[in-house]
Amino acid sequence: MIEREALELDILFVGAGPASLAGAIHLKRLLQESGQNANIGILEKAVEVGAHSLSGAIVDPRALRELFLDKNDQDFPFEAEVSEEHLYYLTDNKKIPFPFIPPSMNHHGCFVASLGKLTRWLSEICENEDIDIFCGFAGTELIYDEDRIIGVRTGDRGIDKNGAQKPQFEPGADIYAKIVVLGEGTRGSLTKKLIHKHNLMDGRNSQVWALGVKELWQMPAGTVQSGYVAHSMGFPLGHDIFGGAFLYGMKNDIWNLGLVVGLDYKNPGVDSHHEFQNLKTHPWIRSKLEGGKVIAYGAKSLPEGGWYSIPKLSVNGAMLIGDSAGFLNGQRLKGIHLAMKSGMLAAETISIALAENNFTEIKLGDYEDRMKSSWIKDELLKVRNFHQGFDHGLFGGLTNAGIGLLTAGRGWGFKDRLTSEAGHLQMEKGLKKDRYKDLQFDGTYLFDKVTDIYHSATSHEEDQIPHLHVNEPDICITKCAEEYGNPCENFCPADVYEMVPDGENQRLQINFSNCVHCKTCDIMDPYQIIDWVPPEGGGGPTWINL
Repeated sequence: MIEREALELDILFVGAGPASLAGAIHLKRLLQESGQNANIGILEKAVEVGAHSLSGAIVDPRALRELFLDKNDQDFPFEAEVSEEHLYYLTDNKKIPFPFIPPSMNHHGCFVASLGKLTRWLSEICENEDIDIFCGFAGTELIYDEDRIIGVRTGDRGIDKNGAQKPQFEPGADIYAKIVVLGEGTRGSLTKKLIHKHNLMDGRNSQVWALGVKELWQMPAGTVQSGYVAHSMGFPLGHDIFGGAFLYGMKNDIWNLGLVVGLDYKNPGVDSHHEFQNLKTHPWIRSKLEGGKVIAYGAKSLPEGGWYSIPKLSVNGAMLIGDSAGFLNGQRLKGIHLAMKSGMLAAETISIALAENNFTEIKLGDYEDRMKSSWIKDELLKVRNFHQGFDHGLFGGLTNAGIGLLTAGRGWGFKDRLTSEAGHLQMEKGLKKDRYKDLQFDGTYLFDKVTDIYHSATSHEEDQIPHLHVNEPDICITKCAEEYGNPCENFCPADVYEMVPDGENQRLQINFSNCVHCKTCDIMDPYQIIDWVPPEGGGGPTWINL
């Protein structure tokens, strides 16, 4: 029996993203106003706050303004206010401007930002207000007392790849709390368990996802207009794969270039990283990057399902916020303001629950009621069928979006709710096609995955059990190879999964130290036999400005 250190808190937020940080700050202030006192802690698996934070990002400042009534927009750590905006359709070698930008995609009054900078800034405010942040500790298990969640166990440190304890072995701690708030980001391991155990998706649409892949490029002095924003569709994804590209101008002559790829494509050969490299072969993009040098790389999954894919938000002793709950406006490609607002609404429910010493599912359900009475619902309901329309291709999706614009969110056939099917179920057997036979990596402009991983500053302790668990590995070398051609080699943007010769056969090699924690494998595996769990605390990318 391993003896574990125990820590008791009143409230524990898991994940130091914008939802948890905003929620903790708001809760602390609410408690002070009501004369209450409570210990608030935030658990973060990265070595420091912001190291695993990645987004586009353009920030709608609405939630920040509500949280910080004493501050102006100039006080927030933004790169620049959006100063110039474009929307293009790309052919293989041309860009065609849209005649106008739809109101739902207009970014007037928003700001280009680095999510890493924003979360670090928020964490400093947390620390100044005596909110404890525990970095380098990953939550690996939910602790129950019968049907109520009462805490989180952190991962053990110092276990070798064979499962044996190393000399520096340290058992994880048990952190007990009256309420556990899960803000782990997309496809969090604890969130996944919670949703499954408590059937929180009953009556909801299946969540559908996308993967955002991006690079930062340092350009010559005076060549990047900070606040410049351009979005595009068409090349390289074509009309059958959901997604599009973005190009944002940041401070200090840095281009923020990325591509969002829907994880509901049919061809098992689709590779989001390679699609992104293909994007850079377009003459317009090439001209924008001329003379520059890549300085950072990353990838992150996005919950695109919309309003009807949001799970039930609370159980006895626990709540879901931010990306863990699916708060993203896929049409605007924005979720930071929604994540922050969800954390703030959860804080309002928590403050009352603490005052009444009532942490039941019924009491915490007040959070969902607050959300449905807030501008979160107002915003998401208007785009509730956006992603589903792209089941009909690009132009079908744009038509559906137009219907939604005219009908306050209705979809094809003027239906109030279009259903969605999980992306991994849409992959078709025997359809693997090579889309990249003409893609040539030159190492200076177009990069293979290993080169890009270097620019993500990803690091894991090599002598540990891989945190990517393949529950039935025989399927990989038999059924999956025959039916889908091992799509894990393609959908992972970090070259983690590799089929290598093993005598007369092949075996799956897991290069887990490459993992950038995007969770695409957990989402997109057609057999759902890959289980992403946190590695030893502190492992993963070390993003600074993404």
